[in-house]
Amino acid sequence: MALRIAFDMDGVLADMDGAARQHSGQRLFWKHVGETENFWQSLEEIEPGSVARISQAATDGRWEVIFLTKRPKSAGATAQVQTQRWLQTHGFPLPSVFVVQGSRGLIAASLDLDVVVDDRPENCLDIIADSKARPILVWRAEQQGLPTAIKKLGVTVVSTVDECLSLLTAETQPSQKRGAVAWLKRLLRT
Repeated sequence: MALRIAFDMDGVLADMDGAARQHSGQRLFWKHVGETENFWQSLEEIEPGSVARISQAATDGRWEVIFLTKRPKSAGATAQVQTQRWLQTHGFPLPSVFVVQGSRGLIAASLDLDVVVDDRPENCLDIIADSKARPILVWRAEQQGLPTAIKKLGVTVVSTVDECLSLLTAETQPSQKRGAVAWLKRLLRT
């Protein structure tokens, strides 16, 4: 059975914060987003090469990967199409993108996801509360104030997408020593 993984876009893969810092005030920034032709295609990757590495890990591990985002409309193509183009440009061919609202946990449950990678603690808590999916929180070194209880609640915390991929790859590849049955048991426990 293929591992079903969802990656959040902004804050995990795409650097929306970097784009926002170029504007004074949040209201002006969102006005800029709405008026800019294909704004979502213009963002930088937070970790250069991470999208291509996700694609390679998905191919190697036979994972089913989708991308989730709450991106609002901007001028030009739809947020979904802009996001698909951005992912293709950065090395993920044929991406499945869902522009969603609401609880990430309910989304994870309805899509029968195994893992959801996000950068917001509240989304990870929704995942725990409303689904069987495993939340992985990307909490970068420059961020402050990680809630201390988050790990106790079952959220896996990593500081980079690369660390997340290393973890998932190690957990989903059966070891010669452990055997396939032990590997499957471990996978089902997460």
